[in-house]
Amino acid sequence: MDSKYLIRFLFFTFIIALLLLLTLTNIPYPLPLSDNRALLDCTTNSRRCTIKQPPKPTTRLHTTDVPHHPLDPLTLTELNKVRSILLSHALFSNSNSFAFHSIVLDEPDKAVVLEWSHGDALPPRKASVIARVNGETHILTVDISTRVVTPVDVGEHSGYPTMTIEDMTSSTWAPLGNAEFNRTIMARGIDLKDLACLPISLGWFGKKEENRRLIKVQCYSMDGTANFYMRPIEGLTVVLDMDTKQVVEISDKGRNIPIPKAAGTDYRFSAQNTKNNLVNPISIEQPKGPSFVIENEHLVKWANWEFHLKPDPRAGVVISRARVKDPGTGEIRNVMYKGFTSELFVPYMDPTDAWYFKTYMDAGEYGFGLQSMPLDPLNDCPRNAYYMDGVFAAGDGKPYIRENMVCVYESYAGDIGWRHSESPITGMEIREVRPKVTLVVRMAASVANYDYIVDWEFQMDGLIRVKVGLSGILMVKGTSYDNMNQVNQPENLYGTLLSENVVGVIHDHYITFYLDMDVDGPNNSFVKVNLKRETTSPEESPRLSYLKAVRNVAKTEKDAQVKLKLYDPSEYHIINPSKKTRVGNPTGYKLVPGGTAASLLDLDDPPQKRGAFTNNQIWVTPYNKSEEWAGGLFTYQSHGDDTLAVWSERDRAIENKDIVMWYTLGFHHVPCQEDYPIMPTVSSSFDLKPVNFYDSNPILNIPPHFEKDLPVCNAAASAA
Repeated sequence: MDSKYLIRFLFFTFIIALLLLLTLTNIPYPLPLSDNRALLDCTTNSRRCTIKQPPKPTTRLHTTDVPHHPLDPLTLTELNKVRSILLSHALFSNSNSFAFHSIVLDEPDKAVVLEWSHGDALPPRKASVIARVNGETHILTVDISTRVVTPVDVGEHSGYPTMTIEDMTSSTWAPLGNAEFNRTIMARGIDLKDLACLPISLGWFGKKEENRRLIKVQCYSMDGTANFYMRPIEGLTVVLDMDTKQVVEISDKGRNIPIPKAAGTDYRFSAQNTKNNLVNPISIEQPKGPSFVIENEHLVKWANWEFHLKPDPRAGVVISRARVKDPGTGEIRNVMYKGFTSELFVPYMDPTDAWYFKTYMDAGEYGFGLQSMPLDPLNDCPRNAYYMDGVFAAGDGKPYIRENMVCVYESYAGDIGWRHSESPITGMEIREVRPKVTLVVRMAASVANYDYIVDWEFQMDGLIRVKVGLSGILMVKGTSYDNMNQVNQPENLYGTLLSENVVGVIHDHYITFYLDMDVDGPNNSFVKVNLKRETTSPEESPRLSYLKAVRNVAKTEKDAQVKLKLYDPSEYHIINPSKKTRVGNPTGYKLVPGGTAASLLDLDDPPQKRGAFTNNQIWVTPYNKSEEWAGGLFTYQSHGDDTLAVWSERDRAIENKDIVMWYTLGFHHVPCQEDYPIMPTVSSSFDLKPVNFYDSNPILNIPPHFEKDLPVCNAAASAA
């Protein structure tokens, strides 16, 4: 390699190593402070208080953390112990090549957790470990107290574990060690110092991709912009052996496609030539502080709700033991044992050489939690938000801290909990309204270009709303066209021309959620309440038709496979047939669908085989501790032989059993110019809503807002 390019290569390697060091150590990410630094004088109940600038994010070392609950994640101390135990084990001490792809809590059996009460001794703390040693995948359980390491047999499955951060980072600079790659880059007119590359999972498309971990690398130009995603080196794809870091193949089929311009692509506030201040600053103040508490780092209590909350390297956020207080009896009632993001499937709709393989599984391949980023106070989360760190294990087993990964806050957006105003014709002057205040648990993951915001919102009426927001930057394709008048009408761009030489490729997003509902206890049933049109005879009624609710209890898994249909509507209930309301209805919750886009891919298309969990929007399976990941335990380069669709084909009994419901939020995305150079957030959600769970409206007796209870805030004359 030419000496000047060697120097640049070493410089680039140093930068990547530095970024990796920052990621895997306790060094906090820089978080911008608000520009609104004025103090506020706040008056409520004739008492004055000063609300100051929000506290700066603090760095928590977590060295003294101890578990308090059976579901608490492994602490920093425990992760260090697990690493020490493993490194002294013969499997690792006799090997020079190994990596830890996952070290997380091996959760106790569900029955053990349900029997545990605060004050009881914790069940034995164990770690579940997925490791690669000398090219082989191993699953192990480590008893932290006894130091016993036990192999776990999960059967034969295709695929590999979730990539480590080190896998991804090292893959981006490995091509720079290949002379042919460097010549190709320079032939495109790109300076190596301006190069940015991405590690792209390649799915599975046949036997030539088997028996070794492969990854594809595509690159961009950073020259003139931080938004390098808008400057693709189109048609250049490197196939890399992820274990050896050797280049297997270089494909360069876009030499005639120009690199799109940098002008107008930078999205940073500091890079904008004009600032468009459309509204005044807004903030919700809580002089008395928030109404929620978080006990022992992970137990959240708010209003009538309590639940366990923890970050997870694969799922992002896990909600467990969600329970709600009945206002009539005071009983704390079970709603959901466990809920989390199981998989994200993102297929792009371009079958050409440099694009056909872009069919991502963001949780199973990249780690949804591993890709989470520190939340930005005041912008990602409002004042008085509580921030929770993730403590994860790196590829060498050493723990690191993902700071401010999750926030918890109360939300009031002027929404209404319930209301009624009486008509003047009745002679009654009644106007009763109740505000809706909710509790939100939020995380945000930046999976390369795309940003996902996931909210779990708890409402006082017992409803749980799960919302997913899509933002970030489009994955775009370079083109020779700079105006649509140059395009022949029959030609397929596979997307939308967004700017000169930039095409936003059509794609889908499917986010599949695992919902282990335990409504008033573990044994539940799934009921499809189908709305059917009934006809009437002329002598029966002036009406010709009406709707009737027909309830069908699913006996087995196939009975509960649901494709949503607009003109064949149903409600979808999870009921406890053993628990009845005062008037005899079984208590339950219902799934209220949203984000209902469905996959249109051929069922035999290799990406759809792997993403077969999107063949239906709703599935119900019997609880099985080993069935949590809709795309399979080992998703990377998997063939689709260990998915939710495969499990459900067993057609197991699910009536009055411990069951799990799965729901997939779907988005079709045909890009538009408003998505350029960065996308306004698009959101959709689904609800888990009480249905005959309570005897009456559970928020009937909550008070309205009164002026005397609310603060009146004004900017102080001076800012200190």
